[in-house]
Formats: sequence, structure tokens, C-alpha cells
Amino acid sequence: MTLSIRILGLDPGLSAMGWGVIEVSGSRLGHVAHGVIATKPASGLGVRLMLLHRALTAIISDHGPAAIAVEQAFVARDPQAALKIGHARAVALLAAAQAGLEIAEYAPNHIKKCVVGAGHAGKEQVQFMVKRLLPACGVTQADAADALAAAIAHAHSSTARTIKVVVR
Repeated sequence: MTLSIRILGLDPGLSAMGWGVIEVSGSRLGHVAHGVIATKPASGLGVRLMLLHRALTAIISDHGPAAIAVEQAFVARDPQAALKIGHARAVALLAAAQAGLEIAEYAPNHIKKCVVGAGHAGKEQVQFMVKRLLPACGVTQADAADALAAAIAHAHSSTARTIKVVVR
């Protein structure tokens, strides 16, 4: 009997937050659900953050993940964009902590390397590999594909940690 674990991956953003849930059973990956939470700038920052939190809380409740993998922010030039992503990441971390989930954060290059094999892969390459690894997912949105990729990266990292513990 193989135990399975559900992992929620997130690609944080204030306007569009990609999310994806996978199930890991041994070395097998399975798609559970994915989507994008969208907010409108006209709503104001406080309302947008509340909507993200409410949606994430519902996703966590509906799909019962044990862990969350959040993509770290990478913004080279625009401090305002970095701040907005930071707000969205904070909401994601808060929702995960409130639910008692294991929280992991990964750099975008690490996620790409785990899924594609190259740390500087493009969004199209990530989406292609996510579809190859999770054939039933049918993902079409880049943000959701990135979120599923974060979950896959965590599954690979968790497996590596588990193997190290078992070998000792």
C-alpha cells in the first residue's frame, strides 16, 4: 500500500495567481485540479488581497493538500511589481500557515530545472513539460502551468529528502 500526498503549487501574483494541486503516490504524479485566481486593480489593494485569501482558503479546503510550494518572487527592475507580488505571496503563506500546511518556497530557476531540466527555460517549455508529466491536466494558462510546476518541483524535492532519510 503506497501512501499518497497532495501538494498545492502556487505562482503568486496580485492580478493573476496560478494554482495547481497534484497527488503524489510513490514516484507517480497525478493531476487533481488547477486554475487562476484573478483580481481587478479597480477593486483596491485590500479587497484584492481579501479575495485572494478567500479563494486560497477555499482551494485548500476543497482539495486537502498537505503541503504548499510557492514560487519565490523574481523582479529585476520594477519595485512596485515586486511589492505587489510580495503582498500576494504573503497572503498565500498566511492561508497555508492557517491551514497547518508544510510550506516550501522555490526559486523560479529551481522549479524550471526540476521540471524542464534547464533553469532558464521559457514559459512554453514549462507548460509543455507539465503536460507531459501530467497528461490528464490539459493546462492552457501559463500561470496555472507554473503553479503545477512548483508542485512537481516540491514532489521531486520531497522524494529526495524522503529517500535520504530512508537510506540512513
